[in-house]
Amino acid sequence: MAAPAWEISGQYMESCNCDYLCPCIFTNPQGPVTHDHCTAVLVFRIDEGHAGVTKLSGLSFAMVIRSGKVMADGNWIYAGIVDERASPIQRQILASIVGGDAGGPPGMIRAALVKDFRGVRYGHFDIALEGHKRRAAVPGVFEFEIEGVLSRNKSGDPLYIDNSAHPAGKRLALARAKEFHLHGFGLDLDLAGIGNNGHFAPFKWAA
Repeated sequence: MAAPAWEISGQYMESCNCDYLCPCIFTNPQGPVTHDHCTAVLVFRIDEGHAGVTKLSGLSFAMVIRSGKVMADGNWIYAGIVDERASPIQRQILASIVGGDAGGPPGMIRAALVKDFRGVRYGHFDIALEGHKRRAAVPGVFEFEIEGVLSRNKSGDPLYIDNSAHPAGKRLALARAKEFHLHGFGLDLDLAGIGNNGHFAPFKWAA
């Protein structure tokens, strides 16, 4: 089912296995990632949203990706997770958005970069925002905790990278992960205590 015209906005957060700062961000993303591949989970909490007359506010979804050495080369593994609290129609719409069938940034990613689409599953989202800390989890699939890297100018704000080509938005807060675990869609990763890469930002998508 393709979603009707839709618009969603809220809070995005992510972590990946790259060392801080992930080379994909500042190489557009033409440079090699830190390791042999980049594995990332991008989480989106919808604070305001609708598809046609169907409200999507209060729900969440995640995108799970694994690229090769250079993200722009494509051949990604890609999968999605949709909030299990969604009604049947909300599930259909969000699965269509996350899977790329409804256009927007996921549609562009799916068309240009994905070789192995591993589908969309449903799960319980546990998301917490506290100051510059972000925690997101779907039990049995992934969990990460990140914290913004604060500027030394004593503003209390994190460092940002601006005018990026990241699908979540142009301006991203820089963060480091306390831990990042992923066990799902045939992907397995456990990182803790190494300060791997993270980001967070408001997001707004439409199609």
